[in-house]
Amino acid sequence: MRAVVIKSFGEPKDVLTTAERPLPEPGEGEVRLELVLAPIHNHDLAIVRGVYGYKPPLPAIPGTEGVGRVDALGAGVTGLTVGQRVTVSGAQNVWADYFVVKAGQVVPVPDAVSDETAAQLLAMPLSALMLLEDLEVSSGDWIAVNAANGAVGRLVNVLARQRGINVLNLVRGPKSVEALRSAGFEPVFDTEAEGWRDEAVAATAGAPIVRAVDQVGGRAASDAMALLASKGQLISFGALSGQPLTLGPGELIFKQIVVKGFWGSKRIEETSAEDRRRLIGELVSAAAQGVLRLDVEATYSLDSAADAAVATESPGRSAKIALAPKV
Repeated sequence: MRAVVIKSFGEPKDVLTTAERPLPEPGEGEVRLELVLAPIHNHDLAIVRGVYGYKPPLPAIPGTEGVGRVDALGAGVTGLTVGQRVTVSGAQNVWADYFVVKAGQVVPVPDAVSDETAAQLLAMPLSALMLLEDLEVSSGDWIAVNAANGAVGRLVNVLARQRGINVLNLVRGPKSVEALRSAGFEPVFDTEAEGWRDEAVAATAGAPIVRAVDQVGGRAASDAMALLASKGQLISFGALSGQPLTLGPGELIFKQIVVKGFWGSKRIEETSAEDRRRLIGELVSAAAQGVLRLDVEATYSLDSAADAAVATESPGRSAKIALAPKV
């Protein structure tokens, strides 16, 4: 079979290649899936660079999420059938014609859910849903999120709206403002525009902003923290800028701000099977009803993974870049 392979850690455009690999055989309690579509996440590229929370042994096949069809069942697997369409997250070796996962990881998806949505249904949406739960906010509360035009920002908007939570969206540049507004996500503010902070605070009509989610790092974290009310919380969810958090001690001290980190992979590991089923059920239901829709901007073949990685990190994207066995 064909697989995307890295033999060393480095820039994705330089180290992502395609090679022939043996067809993997499912062991006891495992399932072999035939890949249909796999999104490229920021954490996938961080793994390729060797800067994520873990490093796979080399050579490695990247990829952690995708939608596929059951191709073979290992011993002891029940409740699944060959040919069934399923989605999976938290996997390894996904960027290949075939890959093996534990049967307990796969989630069957209804026909009403598109391949594009199914391929992205678990990793980012589940993290966003768990994030909302961890924020401990209630209907009517206000939260702020930066990089709001990205996948997580849009997911937070959709899922928060389902729970009656208000989201103040922070982006950079008028194009990102327009993209969010055209999607119906309001209020949204350009952090490069003069006076944006005063306008953002005024948008809540005096209601406190109790949580801020930072996906950028650097000065953007300080901008997000500045919006918080006394005893608010700043949650570090990502570091798109590649810069360490820049936070002024005055606001931290005098507002008694709490700064916390959130790592979706670890959070999922610590979640009970019952809670995980509940959250995934909420996502599948929202997707089947059309409330949760996850688009793909462009699909590349496995042979073009390096080009796909470059496209993933190019500015101006409005949806994920994905990989498929054939395009």
